Amino acid sequence: MFKKLDKLLVTSFIPPFIVAFCIAVFVLMMQFVWVYIDEIIGKGVELFVLIELLGYLSVSRIPMALPLGVLIASVMVMGNLAERYELSSFKSAGISLYRVMLPLMYVMAAVSLFSFYCSNNLIPVANLKFGSRLYDIRRQKPALSLEEGVFNDDFEDFVIRIKNKLADNQTIEDVLIYNQTGNFDQINQITAKSGKMFTSADKQYLVMQLKDGVQYQELNPSNQKNEKYPFVRTSFQKLQKVYDLREFSMNKTDEELFKSHQMMLKTAELSHKIDSINQKVAERRHSVAEMVPRYLTALKEKPKTDGKAKSKADSLMKELREQPIEIRYEDPAAQTKKPEQVQSFIQLYTQDKQESLLARAKTTTRSVQSELISLNESIQRSLKARNQHQYEMHIKYSIAFICFVFLFIGAPMGAIVRKGGFGYPLLIAIVYFMIFIVLNILFKNLTEQLVLNGVLAAWMPVLVLAPLGMFLTMKAARDTSFFNTDQFAARMLKVWHWVMRKKVSSHTS
Repeated sequence: MFKKLDKLLVTSFIPPFIVAFCIAVFVLMMQFVWVYIDEIIGKGVELFVLIELLGYLSVSRIPMALPLGVLIASVMVMGNLAERYELSSFKSAGISLYRVMLPLMYVMAAVSLFSFYCSNNLIPVANLKFGSRLYDIRRQKPALSLEEGVFNDDFEDFVIRIKNKLADNQTIEDVLIYNQTGNFDQINQITAKSGKMFTSADKQYLVMQLKDGVQYQELNPSNQKNEKYPFVRTSFQKLQKVYDLREFSMNKTDEELFKSHQMMLKTAELSHKIDSINQKVAERRHSVAEMVPRYLTALKEKPKTDGKAKSKADSLMKELREQPIEIRYEDPAAQTKKPEQVQSFIQLYTQDKQESLLARAKTTTRSVQSELISLNESIQRSLKARNQHQYEMHIKYSIAFICFVFLFIGAPMGAIVRKGGFGYPLLIAIVYFMIFIVLNILFKNLTEQLVLNGVLAAWMPVLVLAPLGMFLTMKAARDTSFFNTDQFAARMLKVWHWVMRKKVSSHTS
């Protein structure tokens, strides 16, 4: 019987899980597409490149879509069983909820392993490809668009205006071309009454065959200024202009430039990078400890004192040696009133030497402060990079483990609400998944601000949701409702009676 039960649960779980997973991938992918749509539209991106970009993006969404698919499918399966009273029949036959969920746990083990494999092996490659392609698209010029009555400056050194374009999309009328190569103050333009415009067979060049036009040129030699120079006007019956379209094509960037980012690294590479960052931070902290002594120097020269001060100091030392030590308190304000008492060792030097020492001390202080600020900022950047690498490494494990947590949230919720289909399960799944997303974003921001350690920030959503899953599973296993309205109403009624008694006693007193 157990084998039939296990087969029933697995076959009931897999179809809705696949459907929910595909929907989740599509929704998460479209979320990022709308972010980058402004950078893609109008660039003339080929269909194959766009499909390639979406393919890389969909692969990178797999680990985040798996928990959502698990959550929806588990609520649907257990909700259908509870709605048809099959779950009650299992319990009456002595089969606990934990035993009913056992085959789903094995499925979750496979799903978690697949999630970690995608996070560790597929996603770094997909992120690398997606990032490099998106960078290429961002750098690409917008597609050439020669519209009627619009001055187009897509070409690097030319501005083209076409007044009319006929229905064949090739014949053009009243053409004006400004050549801005070299000196912008020079007039170099072409006007033509009509012509034809088309691209070459290899789509690399734009050809404009102009008819009945005039070319105007100012010849201004670079070595002559404020001198008279000729103006040339050339009439032509036919003139052919060729423009290079390769500047509008997308050039692929070397992917090695993006490989150092933490999202493009595997766990072993992230671990090695974290060790390197820790070593760098330790070296910089050690340099801070060794920096201050470098600026401290001992004064080799003896202070210049007059004979009177020297004899007074000798007599004081002799008196201290002969008499026992006695600690006496003296008001600092009274001490400052004594002109003969030395307040600082620097007063033992001459006035010129005092000014020199103070200037040197200020310069040294500024140097130490500037270097300490620079080292502190460098250490903070390294600590932020370490947190980001730690978060990126442990989020691969936590997202895989959250599939187990969502099973213990979704299955009990389905057993408690006793509703199958896509209605209630989808609503419940969206609520819990949104909590998971908000927690992820919150703790990721905290680790980037150096408030939390990267390891703790990656596991905090699991630590928050896991107790909730255990609580819901215990509630469903004991057949107790998630929220007892009768008990809540009774407690609220007691509170109401207590408040009314307090009011009556206050009025009578």
